[in-house]
Amino acid sequence: MRNRRISGEVFDIKIFKHKGELNITQFNLFLKAKLEKQVMCDVRFIKEEREDMSVTDTSTMTNEDAAEQRDRLELEETTVSVCPHCGKRLGSKEHLVKHIRIHTGEKPFICHQCGKCFTNKSCLEIHMRVHTGEKPFICHQCGKSLTRKSSLEVHMRIHTGEKPFICHQCGKCFTNKSCLEVHMRVHTGKKPFTCLQCGKSFTRNSHLVEHMRIHTGEKPHVCFQCRKSFTSKFNLEVHMKIHTGEKPYGCVQCRKSFTQKITLKNHMRIHTGEKPYTCVQCGKSFSRKTYLEEHMAIHTGEKPFACFDCEKSFTQKSNLEVHMRTHTGEKPFTCVQCGKSFAYKNVLKNHMRIHTVERPYACVQCGKSFKSKRNLEEHTLIHTGERPYACVHCGKSFKNKCNLEEHTRIHTGERPYACVHCGKSFKNKCHLEVHMRIHTGERPYACVHCGKSFTQKSNLEKHVRIHTAEKPFTK
Repeated sequence: MRNRRISGEVFDIKIFKHKGELNITQFNLFLKAKLEKQVMCDVRFIKEEREDMSVTDTSTMTNEDAAEQRDRLELEETTVSVCPHCGKRLGSKEHLVKHIRIHTGEKPFICHQCGKCFTNKSCLEIHMRVHTGEKPFICHQCGKSLTRKSSLEVHMRIHTGEKPFICHQCGKCFTNKSCLEVHMRVHTGKKPFTCLQCGKSFTRNSHLVEHMRIHTGEKPHVCFQCRKSFTSKFNLEVHMKIHTGEKPYGCVQCRKSFTQKITLKNHMRIHTGEKPYTCVQCGKSFSRKTYLEEHMAIHTGEKPFACFDCEKSFTQKSNLEVHMRTHTGEKPFTCVQCGKSFAYKNVLKNHMRIHTVERPYACVQCGKSFKSKRNLEEHTLIHTGERPYACVHCGKSFKNKCNLEEHTRIHTGERPYACVHCGKSFKNKCHLEVHMRIHTGERPYACVHCGKSFTQKSNLEKHVRIHTAEKPFTK
């Protein structure tokens, strides 16, 4: 209870909180405004009550009851604002106006530099720091500056290790609420961000933005050392470790090191044998999520990565990048011993065995050895007689997929291998390589008898018959 003195009269006023929403400061301001208007009425009311009642017994109670009823009605009208859309109660009319913009979508505060709109002035002020570069909130531990106080609070959890947001399904913890919300999509399967060109969906908007660069060909992140460009900043950071030689993630079992933590995690499954990603259609399991996604394309037939030059499509981005070398003629893998370059890393690896004479792949039936596993697999078909790759046009079958693809071009007329010098196109890669020697002047096949050289092996074989007097086509 507190005493208020007005015009010489003393009476008691009960201070209360209205449904937990009105504090003492607000109530005092309310009293000041209302008592100035109604003081004379209140005084008369008190005097009349005093004439009829005993002051010592009932005056305080009567004043309290009347004031409480009157104040409660006034509080309902002046201090509580209810949203007509959702029924939420707000402490002032100003807060109600701001809240209603959530429902109406009104954004009256406009950035004059980029035209972006906001629901309230404070959000606009924070946004302006994007243009001004102002970062007033500084971490006292590492010196990093941030545009918002809330961002600094989240950042500090990196140093403290605090992760207050917990997933109730798997127990994983996060430093901020937004990361938890994104993580929950793993359990719900929700992918709200969809590509308008190919229909692929993503859990994050940033993943969609990066994906769109596959369609646009945009690679905004450029390595300043080799000028190679990337679709994302993360991929550039990983690439930079090639130049620095940094491999901070080491395997404790075999001491092998990696540039990325995820690569180490995937590597560890070699030792543990873990295959956590299972195909729901056929039950096959994989050690990596990307392997499962690639495998799923077998069931769906989806090939989202399309070549802009020949419109050929691929299930994997890496396959598209390798295919593009067909058009560009790029051969990034070079033999350190002879200087010969190759478009594919595995071809260089097989080539190196020419210098080492290594043939690690042996046939169990005849003992013949090969430089590559693929060559061994093709050789094995000689013993089995199997020709698993059949042409859909004429029914002719082949031992390997590559021969079928080359054969299919007879029917389709496709010539995907183009000469960068004269534009002439070919059905297969080896024909293009032979043709390129016209422009380069290269003659790799030399006669051991006279030293004359040729662009093709078949031409050398014909020439050698001059020296040997061999006549293989004589009846």
